[in-house]
Amino acid sequence: MATLTTSKPTRKAQTSPAAVEFSRLRDQLIGVDARVPLLDGRQVPYVNFDNAASTPTFRPIAAKVDEFLTWYSNVHRGTGFKSQLSSWVFEQARERIAGFVRADLSEHIVIFTKNATEAINKLAHRLEVKPGDVILTSLMEHHSNELPWRKIAHVEHIGLDEDGRLSAADFRDKLRRFGSRVRLVAITGASNVSGYINDLGQFARGAHSVGAEFLVDAAQLAPHRPMSMGAISDPAHIDYLVFSAHKMYAPYGVGILVGRRAPFEHGDPDTVGGGTVDIVNLEEAYWTDLPDKEEAGTPDIVGVVALATAIGFLQAIGWERIVAHEAELTACALQRLAAISGLHIHGDSRTDHCSERLGVISFSVDNVPHNLVAAVLNYEYGIGVRSGCFCAHTYVKCLLHVNDADAREMERQILARDRTRLPGTVRVSFGIYNTTDEIDRLAAGLSEIAAGRIRGDYVLNAEKGEYAPRGYDPDFSRYFRL
Repeated sequence: MATLTTSKPTRKAQTSPAAVEFSRLRDQLIGVDARVPLLDGRQVPYVNFDNAASTPTFRPIAAKVDEFLTWYSNVHRGTGFKSQLSSWVFEQARERIAGFVRADLSEHIVIFTKNATEAINKLAHRLEVKPGDVILTSLMEHHSNELPWRKIAHVEHIGLDEDGRLSAADFRDKLRRFGSRVRLVAITGASNVSGYINDLGQFARGAHSVGAEFLVDAAQLAPHRPMSMGAISDPAHIDYLVFSAHKMYAPYGVGILVGRRAPFEHGDPDTVGGGTVDIVNLEEAYWTDLPDKEEAGTPDIVGVVALATAIGFLQAIGWERIVAHEAELTACALQRLAAISGLHIHGDSRTDHCSERLGVISFSVDNVPHNLVAAVLNYEYGIGVRSGCFCAHTYVKCLLHVNDADAREMERQILARDRTRLPGTVRVSFGIYNTTDEIDRLAAGLSEIAAGRIRGDYVLNAEKGEYAPRGYDPDFSRYFRL
């Protein structure tokens, strides 16, 4: 099985993604050698287990961005050489992204946005809905794939099985119940809480069987698995797909919406201004062709270059090696966490199906608040995790079996700016550069926390719901200044 070395990183940049061997991948991570301060005054190498929120980048990606900056100029309509070159690179990137998800540009459009959230909101603004239409989403969703749909139609939620997976039976029941009223089925490709990968073909076929369209929120899935829009003639095809560069080792901005052209060919774009028009007079504006019509203003050109480079980087590594390594990390973590008394994993804790899920694990520790666990891991062990509900409040409350009465009381307290009882879990999430040695550090720290051996005197900020050691105030300016 593929493994990563933990040898000392090199500073030498490599501009060709193909030049990076998997065994040397970690050496190319920017910030891999960063040391962070602990409560006891020591400095230790930082462990980043917060990849589901955002990922760092690699030297070949940063080097390609630096190389492009020599030629950077605004795209489209410029007659200068740099503008023409930047425009050419920009459209090359669009083609590479289409190829990444196997989209046919005669049927699909690739639209650049600032992130996946904006991409979903853009589609929600442009999707034609009629009175009585229903949008099916699920109890597993990130808020970004739920809240925008509430603004345009009646939303119904596909329920969960006992293990926290989406219920296929409930999906079929809702299709029978609403039938042709279903306008869109919008499902996450993979959960940012439990790591479950959904059977997208099942949901696509169900949506199309009642004449609906199908959207995939691939923000979590895209960095970890290959994806395909599929031919429109295939009942399992994806009509709309969104993802974000900052979760794909390209934290320079930019989100992606790939989808059917029809919703965007007619009507007004959601954002208007420079670049969206062919003719403007004091009475009228005539919109230009796609995709420019939907990309108002100056786009994130550097972010687009970074994402296209990151895609090439991942493809050069190879999905088989990526999946194998992340499955190894996940199995190791599940095994180590399961051995800690008082620690409970929310979701599938089996170690024999790790290639069928993402390396995202949520857990709780008996008698220790989730936000305190995360704080101790940071201040005493130099390990970055995330705690809370991860912008998936409904799903986390389901996994924690929070009843309606308790949920309402928590809501009342939060609205009163008291987050003392903030519900949530601790989440670790792995990237292609993480190692089993880092998981050993995590398990050692969690074992101490679960046993009650917490060295600091932690104080809760009730309004923020965050713990910090009493009197401890790190000087961030020592590490970075604007």
